[in-house]
Amino acid sequence: MKLKWIAFALVISASCVVLLGVGVRIYQEAPPIARAFVTPDSHLVVSGADIEAGQNVWQSMGGMEMGSIWGHGSTSRSTGPPTRCTGSWWRC
Repeated sequence: MKLKWIAFALVISASCVVLLGVGVRIYQEAPPIARAFVTPDSHLVVSGADIEAGQNVWQSMGGMEMGSIWGHGSTSRSTGPPTRCTGSWWRC
């Protein structure tokens, strides 16, 4: 019985170490946030403050629950104007 608890503790410990290691790598390799977008002739399109404000709006609205380019969350909540249908799109 003692061997089972030792094995359990080792598995939990190893899992935590792996999760922490992967989390550190993800944080280290995160893409940079652009300071601004400018046209080739140096006209400002979007400033860094606008980018951060847009990220804050997206996160406050539910982030990935609002849908994404991969479609995750796209059926959990409407991202567009209301339609004549009630419920989810597959029941229209």
